[in-house]
Amino acid sequence: MRKIAMLLENQFDDRELIYPYYRLQEEGFAVDLIGAKQDTIYKSKHGMPMKSDRASSDVKAEEYEAVVIPGGFSPDYMRRTQATIDFVKAMNNLRKPIAAICHAPWVVISATDLHNRKMTGFPTVRKDIENAGATYLDEEVVVDDNLITSRTPNDLPAFLKAIIAALQ
Repeated sequence: MRKIAMLLENQFDDRELIYPYYRLQEEGFAVDLIGAKQDTIYKSKHGMPMKSDRASSDVKAEEYEAVVIPGGFSPDYMRRTQATIDFVKAMNNLRKPIAAICHAPWVVISATDLHNRKMTGFPTVRKDIENAGATYLDEEVVVDDNLITSRTPNDLPAFLKAIIAALQ
């Protein structure tokens, strides 16, 4: 079965994790929740618990078709775990889709060279994106090679369509 990695940390946006999690399963993918630690409960911004399937230190980019990074404040915690950054960097080196929404570009910024790339994200991360060398576009979804980015939960339908198209 084809597998998708979805990063998980405390303070994730409920919608930005749950909607892609189930939508990708509907498309026939197995979705592993990857946290800093395996079998650990992480809570959303609103207190919804989700349990990690695997630890980022135990996964390899070759095992997955893509990585999805939900927003909320969780990306700030994700980028503090070197194994998580190394995993995203390895996914990029293999040119596998990296899908990041809301504040998730923080993780992409920490893991990849974004010079001459195009992306979007929550408006408050615009300066971070630009300072990393990318061009910020205020659009519901921006696809630049293997990088798929969106701004907010309102963009989830376009975000998922772009992810699914990249996986076909």
